Amino acid sequence: MRSLEQFLQAYGESHRNPVNQYIHILCVPAIFFASLGLLWLIPVGNWLGLSASNAYWVNGATLLGVFAGLLYLRLSIGTFVLMVGWFAASVLGVIAIEQQGWPLLWISLAVWVFAWILQVYGHKVEGKKPSFIDDLIFLLIGPIFVSVEVAAKLGIKTRYALPH
Repeated sequence: MRSLEQFLQAYGESHRNPVNQYIHILCVPAIFFASLGLLWLIPVGNWLGLSASNAYWVNGATLLGVFAGLLYLRLSIGTFVLMVGWFAASVLGVIAIEQQGWPLLWISLAVWVFAWILQVYGHKVEGKKPSFIDDLIFLLIGPIFVSVEVAAKLGIKTRYALPH
């Protein structure tokens, strides 16, 4: 498996245009959140026969979180901690939507579709196809890249230099 730096370098090759970068800075978190919102609705715990209180926490989103967490841990402890933060913030948003009685399915679906439309536009501006077309693992690398990109734009040094 490639190193985190290799993943970031490869991802960065199709994300050099500033318009595409800013679209990704907005849309990658939106897609991450909306994807978890949609996966949250898959009641895996119910299928496993768990009690209602435990079943709530065992769903498509938490299962993805466990498997993605293993990849992030393999890349680095820092990456794992970063992505636990992304996951926790998204889950808090999902729970808040549910507690308000708002339609999680429709909100997540609308955000997901709108953000992907913007991402496609960003790649049209960039003139390069999205990285995940060649390797689906890049769907999990996007949030890390955006985190490093935001840090760079804020003048925060990280150990990863992105191609520009």
